[in-house]
Amino acid sequence: MKIRVSFIYTILCLVIILIFIKSIDNNKQYNKKIQEVKGIVMEIDDSNVVKAGLSSIGNQILRVKIITANYDGIVTNVINSLLGKLDFDNYYKVGDKLIVALKYDDNNNIVSAKAVDLYRQNYILYVFLIFVILLVWYSRVIGLKALFSFIATVFILWKILIPLLIANKNPLLVTTFILIILTAIILFSVAGFTKKGLVAFLGTIFGLAITLFLTVIIGNKLGLGGMTSPYAETIVFSGYFNLDMKSIFYATIIIGSSGAAMDIAMDISSACWEIKVKKPDICRKELLKSGFNVGRDVIGTMTTTLLLAYSGGYLTLFMLFQIRESSFIRIINMKIISAEIMRTLIGSIGLVIVAPLTGIIASWLFINSNSKHNLIK
Repeated sequence: MKIRVSFIYTILCLVIILIFIKSIDNNKQYNKKIQEVKGIVMEIDDSNVVKAGLSSIGNQILRVKIITANYDGIVTNVINSLLGKLDFDNYYKVGDKLIVALKYDDNNNIVSAKAVDLYRQNYILYVFLIFVILLVWYSRVIGLKALFSFIATVFILWKILIPLLIANKNPLLVTTFILIILTAIILFSVAGFTKKGLVAFLGTIFGLAITLFLTVIIGNKLGLGGMTSPYAETIVFSGYFNLDMKSIFYATIIIGSSGAAMDIAMDISSACWEIKVKKPDICRKELLKSGFNVGRDVIGTMTTTLLLAYSGGYLTLFMLFQIRESSFIRIINMKIISAEIMRTLIGSIGLVIVAPLTGIIASWLFINSNSKHNLIK
């Protein structure tokens, strides 16, 4: 039976990966006459580059050999524009593998070539492969289920959620619908269609509903327009002026807290189920108390985990505050900081709500009230 389940989940994972890769390859490009290929830097001309400390400004002229199929062996000059921005610029060396955007004319002749970025894909795939091997080695069938959930989540976010947001569908409604689907896939995939999975699912959904309500109320009070999210301004000025960026920002808060909410809900549901299995005659009141005790311990670390996860991305900003000796009142009232504080606190409130809700649901669904052993004395 376990072998059959493992085989099914392996096939599902492979099918989703193949569909995802194929859909990416078939994505429409902004310009049909531009083709992105892989190449190797053979020679470099830095005569037009001005270096100033760590940054460089100007144009690198690269002699690049294309190594992508159908273009293999073509050697062409490639321009690498350096703007002095270390977070975007790449300063190439001989032997570097990179992505090159080739532009063609009506006769399919190469008109120009521009360096896009370093080719990092292989190393990312190696790390993903290590993750998969360790996951399956340790968790066996559960690991395959988790892998299926992981891949399905990426697929749904990329192919369903993001296109719907770009199409200017209601961000909060779309995100809520997608999260219900993802929560069902993730929890029922791991726990199966059991009471344990149902308890975790209901606890997560109810907790996220309350989190969504608080996000909208508090977000409106703080006057956050949603432009603090990375690349939000770039999206708007790319022609998408009609997007509701504030609601999209609210959606990111719900998505960010959903993973931790599912984690806590499953922890409490599994703990309560194990208690029920080991002690079948436990009463509802005792099971509820045990669920609350487990929830308190989990929340004690999970809230801090959420804080570290959110604040880690802004570590360099905190360093800048220290260097400039910014006042506390100035820091806490900055739009970007207020947004992250809201994200962290709302997510933490959601976790605190999910824990007792899951414990209550578990005590009612796991215990048969008609049994004489389950009467609350």
